[in-house]
Amino acid sequence: MIDSLVIIPTYNEKENIEKIIRKVFSLENMFHVLIVDDDSPDGTGAIVEELMTEFHNQLFLEIRHGKQGLGTAYLHGFRWALKQDYTYIYEMDADFSHNPEDLIRLKKACQEGADMAIGSRYITGVNVVNWPMNRVLMSYFASAYVRLITRIKIRDTTAGFVCFHRKVLEKIPFDKIKFVGYAFQIEMKFTAIKYGFNVVEVPIVFTDRTHGESKMSTHIFREAFLGVIQLKWESFFRNYK
Repeated sequence: MIDSLVIIPTYNEKENIEKIIRKVFSLENMFHVLIVDDDSPDGTGAIVEELMTEFHNQLFLEIRHGKQGLGTAYLHGFRWALKQDYTYIYEMDADFSHNPEDLIRLKKACQEGADMAIGSRYITGVNVVNWPMNRVLMSYFASAYVRLITRIKIRDTTAGFVCFHRKVLEKIPFDKIKFVGYAFQIEMKFTAIKYGFNVVEVPIVFTDRTHGESKMSTHIFREAFLGVIQLKWESFFRNYK
C-alpha cells in the first residue's frame, strides 16, 4: 500500500507538469500524485489526463473551474486525500522550486516524530537560488515579521513544501482556514502549532522556476501582512482542543 500522496496545485504549468510528475515517480520511495488544476487555459490538465493512462492508479487529477487560489487548491486536495488511506500528505510546487528528492527527507522527519515537516529555506542560513535580492529580503523579513507577531519559532513561515501526517489534517477544521496565498501557508503552520502538533523544519535549497510564470503578486503579500495580525488576534478567542 502506498502511504504517501503529493498534492501539486497547477495553473498554466504545461512547461513543467510532465517533468515534475515523471521525476516524482522515478524516486526510490513510492508516491502517488494528485494534481489540482484550476482549469488551466494552456492545457496543463490535458497533459495530466494523458499521463494518467501511463501512471494508472498512481496519478490523479481534480479540475476546478476558474482560478480560485493556492490555499483553496490545497484544501481541496486535503479533503480528497483524507477520503483515502494516505498517512503522509504533501504540498509541493509544480515548477521544480522544490526538489522532489527532498520528499524522502520530509517523510523521514515525520517517520521520526514530526507531525508536520517543513522544507525550510532559512533554517541553515538563506538557501535560495536564482531569486533577485529584493525578493530574498522580502521573503526572509516576512518570516521575521510573522515570528514577531505570532510568537511561533518557525524560520520559514511562508514555505510551501510541507509533509503532513494525516492526523494534523484530520484535526484542523478546514472551514476556519481563511487565506489563499502566503497567508494560507502561515495559517496552516500557526494552527498546527496551536493544536500542539510537533512542527519541524528540514533544510532544503529552493531554486526559482526556470519555466512558466510566477503566481506571486502584491495582493498575496498584502494578504499575508494584514492576515498575520488578524490570525493572531482571532487566536485569543479560539479554542484549540
